[in-house]
Amino acid sequence: MRGTFRLLGLDPGLRRTGWGVIDVTDNRCRHVANGTVRSRDDDPLAERLKQIHAGLVTVIAEYRPEGAAIEETFVNKNPGSTLKLGQVRGVVMLAAAQAGLPVAEYAPNAIKKAIVGAGHAAKEQIHLMVQVLLPGIAIEGPDSADALAAALCHAHIYATESRIALLEARP
Repeated sequence: MRGTFRLLGLDPGLRRTGWGVIDVTDNRCRHVANGTVRSRDDDPLAERLKQIHAGLVTVIAEYRPEGAAIEETFVNKNPGSTLKLGQVRGVVMLAAAQAGLPVAEYAPNAIKKAIVGAGHAAKEQIHLMVQVLLPGIAIEGPDSADALAAALCHAHIYATESRIALLEARP
């Protein structure tokens, strides 16, 4: 991989959708920004989805990422919650796709394994490792930490795939 590649990590949630932006140069990652898009609990679902979409459109316009990584949905015990989370994921992916961003999806355990080394790591471990991998940053909250973890996971996988492609292209 040559040059700098800007990635947007996304952690969908109906109350709080975390986002994190990193720059990737070769095998180094640098924090750019992170935050949370919030929706109002008392609003109807359609309005909340609109709030999340509008917030992410603003983030994408401001930071101009070249790719996005999103955490896949895990199945909750409550089917209604799982359905709502799926709707939020659709809106999050739509915002990225409308901006022309390729979107990579990763299972929560894959992200945890890439960042912490264990697929069943606790949220606190992810938060700590994100701070280790991106030293000196202030993380807005656990949703932002998860979003940065998704971006870091994609950066590592993208770099590995790029190296493999270079090796395979050799005569």
